[in-house]
Amino acid sequence: AKAGKHVICEKPMAMNAEECNEMISACKEASKMLSIGYRLHFEPHNQEMMRLGQKKVYGKILSIDASNGFSYGGDPNAWRLKKALGGGPLMDMGVYAIQGSRYTIGEEPIFVTAKEVKSGNPLFKEVEETISWELEFPGGTKAKGETSFAKNYGYLRAEAEKGDFSLEPAYGYSGQNGKTPEGAMNFPQVYEQALQMDDFAQCVMQSKVTRVPGEMGMKDMKVVDAIFRSVKSGKSERI
Repeated sequence: AKAGKHVICEKPMAMNAEECNEMISACKEASKMLSIGYRLHFEPHNQEMMRLGQKKVYGKILSIDASNGFSYGGDPNAWRLKKALGGGPLMDMGVYAIQGSRYTIGEEPIFVTAKEVKSGNPLFKEVEETISWELEFPGGTKAKGETSFAKNYGYLRAEAEKGDFSLEPAYGYSGQNGKTPEGAMNFPQVYEQALQMDDFAQCVMQSKVTRVPGEMGMKDMKVVDAIFRSVKSGKSERI
């Protein structure tokens, strides 16, 4: 930003919410745009989850179940296994599930309870292997979540008063499969990142507010910070 450039940053935005706030302040001081690489905000199936949940098409959402992870078997020296480099499944994969819960309900969670599970695999001596959590939202809805480097999954499921709707797979670069009480979602596969970059360019040229600003990234990191605190304390933590 100080170099006179607008900024697009991949997720997770930073190591913690404090760093996110510093990034937001730096871009504001330089009068430059800050956008976070949340490509799923440009993906039709995930956009439909946002619409169905936030518009209460099937009534109030009663619960959410959102998880994302993969079975890691790669380089034992890779950044994904280094705590200081932002490694671990929560930072890498879990952010998608946190985002999914937030944008489906359309509220910001206020409390989280979390726990960590390790099998003793030496790959995960620095970072978590599996973390599960439960988010509590102001309207009373609770969202279960899990992320792991030991399991292959990626889903977003919503239980509402008048029916359930879901994506499975949910978070990939393609292959989303959505279901509603009316049947399967029927949307084309798109190149999410191309749409994301086109939108970023339009926002810059037309001085429009990006739909995925730095503040959104900071909200996710506040949840991540609280999850880590809850794992350590064994108690519910305010976000």
